[in-house]
Amino acid sequence: MERYAMQELLLWKQKENRKPMLLKGARQVGKTWLMKEFGRLHFKKTAYITFYNNQRMKRVFDDDYDIHRIIMSINVEAKLEATPEDTLIIFDEIQEAPRALEALKYFCENAPEYAVIAAGSLLGVAIHGGVSFPVGKVDTLELHPMDYREFLEAMGEKALADLIPVKDYGLMGNFRDKYIFWLKNYYFVGGMPEVVQFFSEHKDYAGVRRLQTAILGQYEADFGKHASGGELARIRMVWNSIPMQLAKENKKFFFGQIRQGARMKDFEIAIEWLLDCGLIKKVYRVNKPAMPLKAYIDFSAFKLFIVDVGLLGALSELDAESILEGSDIFTEFKGALSEQYVMQQIVSSAKYTPYYYAGSKSTYEMDFMIQKGKKIVPVEVKAEENLRAQSLKAYCKKFEPEYAVRISMSDYREQEWMVNLPLYAVENI
Repeated sequence: MERYAMQELLLWKQKENRKPMLLKGARQVGKTWLMKEFGRLHFKKTAYITFYNNQRMKRVFDDDYDIHRIIMSINVEAKLEATPEDTLIIFDEIQEAPRALEALKYFCENAPEYAVIAAGSLLGVAIHGGVSFPVGKVDTLELHPMDYREFLEAMGEKALADLIPVKDYGLMGNFRDKYIFWLKNYYFVGGMPEVVQFFSEHKDYAGVRRLQTAILGQYEADFGKHASGGELARIRMVWNSIPMQLAKENKKFFFGQIRQGARMKDFEIAIEWLLDCGLIKKVYRVNKPAMPLKAYIDFSAFKLFIVDVGLLGALSELDAESILEGSDIFTEFKGALSEQYVMQQIVSSAKYTPYYYAGSKSTYEMDFMIQKGKKIVPVEVKAEENLRAQSLKAYCKKFEPEYAVRISMSDYREQEWMVNLPLYAVENI
């Protein structure tokens, strides 16, 4: 499978002042595969060390941070001779070995000639648990689930995928039916690499759902394994409430919908735990659409999304037919899936930080707000071809933005006050 993050790793390899790379991301987004494939394609040798159930290698870091001694131990474990010019050293599940994480600082300072890449699924949880983070001594890269264009390539549709960044919307319009067909499949399958690979080989929707359910089960197991007993119930309550929260017309997270009378302070730690695991994304409200958006965050108001649109469907127990064919029962939740999908594309493909806007006395809200250079861009998401963007129109009338975007199933078009971007081309926002 093609992962565009591979190009970012290649740029890292070629950097003159390269530091150890820390690859972050939720469990099952493909970190281990990416690191190993990077080593296979771009290095002569790969020394792969996992700290999961590996007390022997954990003990290597207990005495001191003598890099020469550590390299010798790596050679024994990996059964090779690591050499700076042609070896990639991989530390996997590094959150299991806190001192190995700290050792990245000494690789940076004392052995920068070695290419070292580390990854951990529960790294945020480990750091908040007291593990010292090597601030300023590592490069970082966050790996997300496969985006829509990577999904197209995995389905054998590379030509369709290649058209998107070219922005030839006339040509793309000729293949609109194919883009929408695969987009609906992406809504169901999502971007977890194991699930995408299975679907590319078997086209079996029931099998996809079994795999997704297994991944959700692994996440639940992590809750029980790593969360304290007092927080475990709250974590599960927040996690299981997200589909219900997103199904509302007003998608702001309401604590009262988790449990009657619940308040933010009751669930703050549970939400932070899920954020640290990379399992949810928090999109804050801004009170003013002005530069910089970060200065106008209202920390008390936010939306929560989960890591992957396919897993959202699985957590909601949506069947394939409802998503692919549509049904009256599915109509209300279609907006939730569309917003989840758009949020993922904004974060993973377009590389923007999404916010949303709602004034204190406003009767409308912008689904997303992004800061694009010196422009504040309002974004309204429509699940179908409904082109009545009333909230966006009211916003534009009040604030007169230079650039406004409606995202829908309709074709690309430019109007005086906004641009309509097809759902299958969100990365071009």
